[in-house]
Amino acid sequence: MSTNTTTSAMLDGRRADSTRRRQRVLNALDAAVAAGDELGVTNIARRAGVDRTFIYRHRDLLERIHAAETQPPDKPGTGPAVTRASLQADLLAAQQRCARMAARTQQLETRLSDQLGEQIWRASGLGAPTDIDELHTRIVTLEQQIIDLRLQLEERDQDLAAARAANRELMTKLNASRQTG
Repeated sequence: MSTNTTTSAMLDGRRADSTRRRQRVLNALDAAVAAGDELGVTNIARRAGVDRTFIYRHRDLLERIHAAETQPPDKPGTGPAVTRASLQADLLAAQQRCARMAARTQQLETRLSDQLGEQIWRASGLGAPTDIDELHTRIVTLEQQIIDLRLQLEERDQDLAAARAANRELMTKLNASRQTG
């Protein structure tokens, strides 16, 4: 079986599955409307046995559900009653969702701004080099070498001071022996 045949078969299977799920959603919507049950993406998705994201990905299905929600029930006294309290609760929930989305948008804009600023900073050549960790390691190594060299220098200074003291002592003895002799 060639790759094109396999791919074509997979695509056909995917389309068939999507068609079956679409039909289940439409049937569930019709049944909910006929029964006067509560409509909504979650309820219709549950009845149809599909995920809510399936409905959100198919805008025509979503629009049909929203249109059915706005229609008055066929039979008086059936379906969910819309009350002032339920509308206020929906409004409050929508306002809170908008506030959360605004905060998230602000957070993402700030993050994007920081990242773009960092890129511009580096591109301009004013920013820190990208190999900053390497430079820190090199600094630590050089500082350790400086400490070691200072210790060696102090030891040599002490050796030199001791040699000078010994030299003075010998010179003093040599001069003293010449005067007595």
